[in-house]
Amino acid sequence: MMGAAAALWGASYLFIKVALDDVSEGGIVCIRTALGAAVLLALAQRSGALDSLRGHGRWIFVIAIVQVAAPFLLITFGENHIDSQLAGILVSSAPIFTALLALRFDRAGRMTGWGAVGIAVGMLGVVLLFGLDLSGDVDTLAGGLMVLLASFGYAVGAMLLKRRARGVEPVAAAGANMAITALVTLPLFLATLPDHAPALKTVGSLLVLGVGGTGFAFLWFYTLIRDLGPARASVIAYIAPGFSVLYGATLLDEPVTVGAIAGLALILAGSCLAVQGRLPARLSRSGPSRSSAHAPARAR
Repeated sequence: MMGAAAALWGASYLFIKVALDDVSEGGIVCIRTALGAAVLLALAQRSGALDSLRGHGRWIFVIAIVQVAAPFLLITFGENHIDSQLAGILVSSAPIFTALLALRFDRAGRMTGWGAVGIAVGMLGVVLLFGLDLSGDVDTLAGGLMVLLASFGYAVGAMLLKRRARGVEPVAAAGANMAITALVTLPLFLATLPDHAPALKTVGSLLVLGVGGTGFAFLWFYTLIRDLGPARASVIAYIAPGFSVLYGATLLDEPVTVGAIAGLALILAGSCLAVQGRLPARLSRSGPSRSSAHAPARAR
């Protein structure tokens, strides 16, 4: 589940980059979340999971804005100014932010000494990336900051999902968040409708981005948050950037620079230390329990 979600998310930055040729930023977010919502809500309805949303409407709306609407828009706007692979690398800093938030909001997930080292190493990677690959001009710097802020939103959303949406089935939470985001961004889409028919590659990119990267990938991610907690679920961020670099270099001919590789290595090493430094000892030794590894059928 983690590997499949990482492969789809790593490709999302590629599909966004392609779709920007024909569709506005608000249009991309609206279309991808509408498609994702169609898949997820159908699955939630079929399994009876929608009932679990009762009593959680306010927090589900907040999570949708913080973890989906704002990050999706920030990443899409940011990719106007930076390569898709750099966007994927910056998003991989989410576990660093998750570890920082745990200091204040997640007592059970607080890090040990190695966790603090991991945060410092990861942040060094972000600084290196901005210093070498994102320092060309103001627009490039702004694009990088947008994506980094989106990464923070992912971390905040995961924490809120764990604390404020307990008992909500992952498929229902993911579907509701996508539907809310589609409605919130619909005015942006209608205000920036394209003046020409999108190319076939744009249509294909939006379909895969919506159904795969926004639908099934978020279902798997929310399931992992519920079963393993936000810290272990954020391990997806270790794997996805490798896919984004591979896709960007081979399919979009984006240059793979020394700064990008060094920044990625430091961010992922720091993320790994931050998470491993604060996992419960039982999980660190033995991995997820049998009950965690086998989620209920309807959650999958």
